[in-house]
Amino acid sequence: MALNLRQKQTECIIRMLNLNQPVNSTSTANEEVYKILIFDRFCQNILSPLIHVKDLRKHGVTLYFLIDKDRKPVHDVPAVYFVQPSKINIDRIVADASRFLYDSFYLNFSSSIPRPLLEDLASGTLNSDSVQRIAKVHDQYLEFVTLEDNLFSLAQKSIYVQLNDPSAGDREIEEIIERIVSGLFSVLATLAVVPVIRCQRGGPAEMVASALDQRLRDHLLSKNNLFTEGGGFASSFQRPILCLFDRNFELSVGIQHDFRYRPLVHDILGLKLNRLSVQGEKGGMKSYELDSSDSFWVANGSLEFPEVAVEIETQLNKYKKDVDEVNRRTGGTDGAEFDGTNLIGNTKHLMNAVNSLPELTERKQIIDKHTNIATVLLGEIKERSLDSYAKKENDMMARGGIDRNELLSVLKGKGTKTDKLRFAVIYLISSESINQSEVEAVEAALRESEVDTSAFQYVKKIKSLNVSFSSANSASRSNIVDWAEKLYGQSISAVTAGVKNLLSSDRQLALTRTVEALMEGKPNPEIDTFLAFDPRAPKSSSGTSGSHLKGPFKEAIVFMIGGGNYVEYGSLQELAMNQQTVKHIIYGSTEILTGAEFVEQLSLLGQKMGLGNVAPPPPPGP
Repeated sequence: MALNLRQKQTECIIRMLNLNQPVNSTSTANEEVYKILIFDRFCQNILSPLIHVKDLRKHGVTLYFLIDKDRKPVHDVPAVYFVQPSKINIDRIVADASRFLYDSFYLNFSSSIPRPLLEDLASGTLNSDSVQRIAKVHDQYLEFVTLEDNLFSLAQKSIYVQLNDPSAGDREIEEIIERIVSGLFSVLATLAVVPVIRCQRGGPAEMVASALDQRLRDHLLSKNNLFTEGGGFASSFQRPILCLFDRNFELSVGIQHDFRYRPLVHDILGLKLNRLSVQGEKGGMKSYELDSSDSFWVANGSLEFPEVAVEIETQLNKYKKDVDEVNRRTGGTDGAEFDGTNLIGNTKHLMNAVNSLPELTERKQIIDKHTNIATVLLGEIKERSLDSYAKKENDMMARGGIDRNELLSVLKGKGTKTDKLRFAVIYLISSESINQSEVEAVEAALRESEVDTSAFQYVKKIKSLNVSFSSANSASRSNIVDWAEKLYGQSISAVTAGVKNLLSSDRQLALTRTVEALMEGKPNPEIDTFLAFDPRAPKSSSGTSGSHLKGPFKEAIVFMIGGGNYVEYGSLQELAMNQQTVKHIIYGSTEILTGAEFVEQLSLLGQKMGLGNVAPPPPPGP
């Protein structure tokens, strides 16, 4: 059975809402037990993409509150707490119990609660004579946010900055690695699988792999471990592979502009926890959800934007045709005599029409939603020449450079300051050698646009230190149709008329190519240096590549340390779908970042190293 992270995490949450009792076959909690749900901000973000307010009611939750808000007592009702195991949360729980806010307390921690905090909880409730109100304490191992069936984030902010900060001490790095390991352990515990671990040699990926291997080994020693069901000899043939990467493995993907629908919506409109807000047609902001319940988003998220616009048009025409068909069937015919047979026929058509109304209404709402989103996107694309940025960045990565005049014209043309900075950084990464006069011209153009050059200077510094960017030559030749001339002042349908295959289908990210090689398990120079860990094998074999660790694997979990994005997620899903034998790939990262957010982290590192900043513009002449 394919791993479905979203489904598994949702099942764990529903069981938690059912006071950790087994859920009945209809997947609803015992409705007789009405309860209150208390969560902190982090756990609210875990719940948000998975369960809606109407679902909470279905599972017996009548009220829900943030833990840090002042709350009034509600007697004779149990309270389900879902919070991170932190000192501040434990203190709040003890305070709630001592005030007898609720009849009983079911405490659920998003990860394993450390012993000192458990002792604080015990002594605090004993001292306030409220220990009898604590009904259950559970470690849920749910410390990650699932955004789609195969996409998750540990929601750990600025990990790239923290790991690459020159002033970071060993102790700080160890704490960061421990947090990442804890999050990954939660993912594996939820899926109930012990994977074979492969990682790049050296750097954060190896540190995480080694620590996770040890954590899994220690846990497997206990009899009632979380992987008992998934253990055993039989399952060893179907174990997944966990591939760990560090963001520096392919830096460019985190920065580039992309012209596919899902990455565009994320990058331009700020998709967060599957929600976004855009300007409505009649003014005012409209909020939308984009998740697995939206059939259009699921089907078309990986398409180029112009193809999505064509698909919206197609769906709208199909909807109009279906509405006309319903009207025609229920409208009767002119001059027809009213007899009994006609009445029965008309009644049947009316019943069919009534039954089809909810489906038609839902389709119309989805079409309206994506028409509005696409219209806002098109406005941004035209205003910022995003089509041109995407094409030229791809060309740079494919050719390993760009004509100097073209480079400077982009930096002096349309686009936000961040667009120009991202373009300049991609120029640096793609160039095989640094042309000093060209770089100076780029810096001058950035200063002219009042762009903070810290990120540019940081990447230049890394480049000059001869750190290899594997992405410099990773993008195979691609051929994007130039949209620049076609976009201005035209409607979506006019822009996209007759568009096919914007990108050559063989274009593959270095990450995707490497994951494919790791899953195949055949000898390949690209992965020869990758280390292998098997938490179920004797300790002596760790870090080596034994033959049983080489696959082939049907299922993979790919994890990016330092920030992931929807471009890599889309690329890996394409890989899984395009295989002759069905493969399943889950993608996760420490956080999901837009290009602008990632460049901001590069800027922070530049500033920490005392590199470049925006120079104030010269004062105007007399």
